[in-house]
Amino acid sequence: MEEKGEGWLLFAAIVLGVAGIMRVFDAIWAFRYHGVLPQNFEDAIFGHSLKTYGWVYLIVAIVLILCAFGVMARSQFSRWIGIFAGALMAISAIWWMPFYPVWSLTYIFVGVLVVYGLSAYGGHEVTT
Repeated sequence: MEEKGEGWLLFAAIVLGVAGIMRVFDAIWAFRYHGVLPQNFEDAIFGHSLKTYGWVYLIVAIVLILCAFGVMARSQFSRWIGIFAGALMAISAIWWMPFYPVWSLTYIFVGVLVVYGLSAYGGHEVTT
């Protein structure tokens, strides 16, 4: 018999896993790109080297993919990482709103759904 909220947890795990896979592609791009960089790239958070961004993307990808597996295994640590990742996904999409309003709203909506699924159904059930 299916447990309550199992679909929400599966949804959250799939979103986190797909986000991790997309970060793997971002890392590959950052490691292999040899073109011209934007002029104000020197003021970026992690410096001006795309190799640094490649490593950051790769580490984030590994964390997200492991988190997806952890959510399916009902790990509370993975649940909290997933909640943080979903919230960060929703918040960071706001900056893209002027340029891609439909995609930004979609990202915000999916991020909120991940946070809801993990917070409402990811915890231990209390039996009385």
